[in-house]
Amino acid sequence: MPKHYDIIIAGGGPAGLTAAIYARRADKSVLVLEKNGFGGQIAQSPRVENFPGIPSVSGAELSDRMFNQALELGAEADLSEVTGLSPDGGGFIVHTSDGDYSAGAVILATGARHRRLGVAREEEFAGSGVCYCAVCDGAFYPGCPVAVVGGGDTALRDALLLSNSCSEVYIIHRRAQFRAEAANVDALASRGNIHLVMNARVTELLGGDELNGVAVEDVESGERRELRVDGLFVAIGHESDNAPFAGLGGVDAQGWFTAGEDCRTPTPGLFAAGDCRAKGVKQLITAAGDGAAAAVAACAYLDRR
Repeated sequence: MPKHYDIIIAGGGPAGLTAAIYARRADKSVLVLEKNGFGGQIAQSPRVENFPGIPSVSGAELSDRMFNQALELGAEADLSEVTGLSPDGGGFIVHTSDGDYSAGAVILATGARHRRLGVAREEEFAGSGVCYCAVCDGAFYPGCPVAVVGGGDTALRDALLLSNSCSEVYIIHRRAQFRAEAANVDALASRGNIHLVMNARVTELLGGDELNGVAVEDVESGERRELRVDGLFVAIGHESDNAPFAGLGGVDAQGWFTAGEDCRTPTPGLFAAGDCRAKGVKQLITAAGDGAAAAVAACAYLDRR
């Protein structure tokens, strides 16, 4: 028989670890399963300065604090990929790459992946010039030239935000027109330090240990030019990891769980928390809030049973 837990959490990022903390404080047995590394995307951030009560901390240290707090409260954790779920007598069988477990309730905290550019050295420069969140990392480039890649609302809002503190902001977009709302497009005209690089794509990242420029290519003429920037903010969307659970969790056309603020999915006993959920704001603090809400709901579900 598979080992049983009251609650199994798929995902060891801020949402999953917060859920584990809340569930253990309610005296539920908890297993956190994570396929890559505990802490999620925030663990890769060189500095976090927007988490209440902690003016500045590295993403790795904050992740370690969350992880250790969950363990000290009695949660168990394992590096193993959750590959699927099967309803079983009012609970679930949780299938992983290393075997099966049993749970009375499951919290899916599978997060989201920033869509990558797919150019050489991108991973090498992550945290050293290549960024995926202007709200998180824009403050690290005051007075510096930066570039934003993308043509949607997120990219334009990022560029507008960065223009408040950065010397120059280049928007690199592969098309001739933006896909953003008219209000965001119109707002660009009022910022003299925002420069449009249209019909272009990034082909090369330049620099030694840290990024100091990008090469862009005109998609029509093939002409190459270099932009000297200290930061490159990639804003071309997110991708979900929800496919293995779509049948039970309920997803929208983009693959995000449609669970509301209570984090309940259409399947009783199954909850979705954090960036894997369809919502407008995906930040560290909102992921932690989801984790708390999902754990409280999961504990209430188990107590009613």
